[in-house]
Amino acid sequence: MGGRALIDDLVSYIKKNLKKGYTRESLIWALINQGYSKIEVERAMKRVELELAEEAPILKTKPEIEYKVIPEEEKPKKRFWKRWF
Repeated sequence: MGGRALIDDLVSYIKKNLKKGYTRESLIWALINQGYSKIEVERAMKRVELELAEEAPILKTKPEIEYKVIPEEEKPKKRFWKRWF
C-alpha cells in the first residue's frame, strides 16, 4: 500500500471516529499502538483538521450578550459558613 493511500485510510478512520465521539488524543494513541508510525498519524490528523475546518459553517451573525443588573435587595444573602465553602 502506498503512503498516500495509507494516509487517506487513516484520514477516513479518524473522521469516522471523531464523529462517534472519540477524542483526538485517544485516536492518535490507538493508531500508534496498532503499529502506525507517529509521523503518519500526525500527517493524517493534520489533514483531518484542515478538512474539518473547511467544512465548518461560517457564522454570519454575532452572538448577543445580555447584561442584567440585579438590585441589591434581590441578591440572595449568603450565610456566614457558606461563604467559606
